[in-house]
Amino acid sequence: MEIFKSGKIYNFMGKRLPFLGISFLLVTASIVLLLTKGLNFGIDFAGGTIVQVKYEQKAPIDKIRDTLKSTNYSNASISEFGSPEEIVIRVKGSSSNIANDIGDEMHVLLKTTGEFEIRRVDIVGPKVGGELREKGLMALTLSMIVILAYVSYRFEWRFAIASILALAHDIVIALGAISLFSIEVNLDILAAILTILGYSLNDTIIVFDRIREGVQTSKESILDKVVNESVSRTLSRTTLTSLTTFFVVVTLYVFGGEIINGFAFTMLVGVIVGTYSSIFIAASFLVQLKFSISNFRAKEADKLKRQKEKDKLRAMYEQGTM
Repeated sequence: MEIFKSGKIYNFMGKRLPFLGISFLLVTASIVLLLTKGLNFGIDFAGGTIVQVKYEQKAPIDKIRDTLKSTNYSNASISEFGSPEEIVIRVKGSSSNIANDIGDEMHVLLKTTGEFEIRRVDIVGPKVGGELREKGLMALTLSMIVILAYVSYRFEWRFAIASILALAHDIVIALGAISLFSIEVNLDILAAILTILGYSLNDTIIVFDRIREGVQTSKESILDKVVNESVSRTLSRTTLTSLTTFFVVVTLYVFGGEIINGFAFTMLVGVIVGTYSSIFIAASFLVQLKFSISNFRAKEADKLKRQKEKDKLRAMYEQGTM
């Protein structure tokens, strides 16, 4: 299926500086938000308690909030969990100020809100939360290192640097959006960030693969023209993939309930920014890094020559002529 005209070449590189300028502003704004406002770490990373409650009727969330406002749990967040009758109460704080009998306390505090049962009480200590934060950061760092090594091996070091810059661009903007809207950062958000990494890398690799193919097969010696042709040829595929993912994520965000809204929102931002960077930013970084078509072709020709010599020697050996 072709969304854009087959054979039409769009001048993406002619507009790369304005798009790089937009990205610079978005990344700068995101960094400022992260430094000033910071991230709203959830219980997974900050420590606290999760209480799962099941009512016999629809859970009166507003009444529960009003009831807890005048207690030690005034900072609790309450969200629906799977069905209208079931809720999750999240209380941030260290284990030192959270009583071990919080289930019994909730029974007493919420007795006026209806008939219910406490189904689960989970306590995450601040030490465990800190360890989860460290492991999450380590997972992101190791992912970047492995991606850098993989792209360097498969392509050329400038492709690797360009892909890492594009991925960092996507992650920083996604984190900026999370900070701006005060989305609670928990393990679901970390999973969404890692998913964005894989999604954006997949799109970028496809574009870079087409650029490499264009460099090898085209007679064109101007990089901008090769990039324009390569990106234009992948435009329909990139757009279709992104739209399909976008509609799925929007459905999750609208109908998935409050419990999955953070994950869906992060993915929504990631799909939009990842698609934008794959089309307009990743290849622009490659051009800015002064990738040389002539040097690349010379290396490929030398590689092919050495491979032919190896094949010739192998053939001579098998025939017993050496």
